[in-house]
Amino acid sequence: MAEPDLAPIIAAIAEEMKAAPDRGTVASYIPGLARIDPARFGIAVVTASGEAFTAGDAEMSFSIQSVSKVFALTLALGKIGDALWRRVGREPSGTAFNSIVQLEAERGIPRNPFINAGAIVVCDVNLSRARPVEAVAELLRFVRYLAEDETIGIDRMVASSEAETGFRNVALANFMRAYGNILHAPEEALWLYFNQCAIAMSCTQLAMSGRYLMASGRHPSGASVVSPGRARRINALMMMCGHYDASGDFAFRIGLPGKSGVGGGILAIAPGKASIAVWSPGLNAQGNSQLGTLALERLATRTGWSIFEGS
Repeated sequence: MAEPDLAPIIAAIAEEMKAAPDRGTVASYIPGLARIDPARFGIAVVTASGEAFTAGDAEMSFSIQSVSKVFALTLALGKIGDALWRRVGREPSGTAFNSIVQLEAERGIPRNPFINAGAIVVCDVNLSRARPVEAVAELLRFVRYLAEDETIGIDRMVASSEAETGFRNVALANFMRAYGNILHAPEEALWLYFNQCAIAMSCTQLAMSGRYLMASGRHPSGASVVSPGRARRINALMMMCGHYDASGDFAFRIGLPGKSGVGGGILAIAPGKASIAVWSPGLNAQGNSQLGTLALERLATRTGWSIFEGS
């Protein structure tokens, strides 16, 4: 299959998103996100050959929220490897990202590392032998390394909003602590979680950060970030669990591993081909970017990118 001509494809998608009537609803339950203009839309595609294509608000910084769980999971697997799966499952949840229902039935073991409960356990792992401030700094260094961009930082207003309004996350952490699946003080794991969700990046920076998952675990410098097998498994988890209770629909419509965040960002991976980031702050009913999902569907259709290609 011939390589797609990405520049006009991406430019056309950005124009179509500009005119889209249904833009979703901004996540107003986090005050730091409620102020974002729902008219915003950005897209960035970084190819395996190193070319970058952008359109719309691709250079505007936004809070990546749950997209950060991909990078936190990568660090946690580097610390304890497959032992992580004794504390977190690998199955789709079928429930909302902040649900507490399954935790009781499954005795404090979250379904996967991308729902909030699972991500809090991952934060607990990343606290090992580190204070919360050191763990935040480690994650920030890692993301900057992946993106090759030292300007990436944390939106302190969003982090404060998370801490002030994250009552359900506090409940999740304490519930898991009661089952012995949070080993540090719950407030320490939560402080790390709120700060990692408040990492601010642009579409371009986010697409650059995802390149190791496109390239079988390798950084563009040639260094290994994770093994090819681990990169494949992280992509598999993104495909199955990256969009909460809409993960099946995302796989059906788009056919690429992806991870969304309630800040409106989505990181998607076309293995061996491209790392893609989209952003539009208006969300659908499942908490995923309304226009970001639509844009990725159109990109996958027009490029022919899908892990099911040829099937």
